[in-house]
Amino acid sequence: MKTSICQCGNTLYFENSQCIVCGRKLGFIREDMQLSALEPGGEGVWQSLANGRNYRLCANYAQYDICNWLVPEDEGKKYCSSCRLNRIIPNLSQDQNLKLWHRIEVAKRRLLYTLYSLGLPVVGRQGDPQQGLAFKFMQDQNRRDEFSNTLTGVNQVMTGHHKGIITINIREAEDSAREQMREQMNEGYRTLLGHFRHEIGHYYWERLIRNGGRLEAFRELFGDERENYQSALDNYYAQEPTSSWQDGFISGYASAHPWEDWAETWAHYLHMVDTLETANDIGFRIQNDPRAAWDNCGESDLSSVKGANFDALMDDWTSLTIGLNALNRSMGLPDAYPFVLSAPVLKKLRFVHHLITGRSNFEF
Repeated sequence: MKTSICQCGNTLYFENSQCIVCGRKLGFIREDMQLSALEPGGEGVWQSLANGRNYRLCANYAQYDICNWLVPEDEGKKYCSSCRLNRIIPNLSQDQNLKLWHRIEVAKRRLLYTLYSLGLPVVGRQGDPQQGLAFKFMQDQNRRDEFSNTLTGVNQVMTGHHKGIITINIREAEDSAREQMREQMNEGYRTLLGHFRHEIGHYYWERLIRNGGRLEAFRELFGDERENYQSALDNYYAQEPTSSWQDGFISGYASAHPWEDWAETWAHYLHMVDTLETANDIGFRIQNDPRAAWDNCGESDLSSVKGANFDALMDDWTSLTIGLNALNRSMGLPDAYPFVLSAPVLKKLRFVHHLITGRSNFEF
């Protein structure tokens, strides 16, 4: 995730909607992939100080302040390219739902930023009425102390993917409830953004694997997806996975079924490339790393994600995560990166990397 620079010289971050130094309103320009300071142009029009073009605020920006993306004035659309993907939003008449929706939209826009940066196609329901991408943000009808998952999901909202529609239970945006579920499910890592990245993995499996001529290559690494999915999940939840799952999977849940192995691996790759881009952008450098290519100062820049070969990417990722974990421990916090990448997992990540970077133009 890259930062932007305001007209006044202040650093702007992806979620910002106002510069805290000069007070200018900000908006994200999808076609330029940057946040821009704005000047009012009258009648709801704003001029970008980054490119000089005119925009309108997304309706969800103007009305609810849960979005900071812009709509080109000449498009004549009400919502930005992110909000146009929404099919169901939370019931805003209920307390706390606006706050939860704001968190959900931030995570969704971060997901889309990475997809656009990697050149992955994002086709909504207007472009593909049957399997185009869409989002539903819903809540359980009967509020409980626990929220939906495959163990307790009777008559509750299930976070998941089906034919391009990604459903998110909005309680995933409640930090305390999500942490409670993480502990109940014995997970080392559970985030709202992680859910988005996992579920979008199912979306791209349909398009890049099933419809992209990669089924046999997929099965060699991940297994045969024709295994009964529901039975596999029932077996997974009936007995906790043994510690041996780390020998071949990125997470315990990945061992449940090849589809979940793929989605977990895909999500992990998106974690990696976004974090590395952020580290690059803010100037992180590797010092005294025997695997790094040295410069005259005895330091090395992190590899650029775009165009980097997989081995260089992983070397830098390893060095970065060792540093992240050490910093967290210094603060008395859990490891930021509680994962072990075995040789089979690295092969799967390499497959995802080559699938994404090896094709200049994706077509569905």
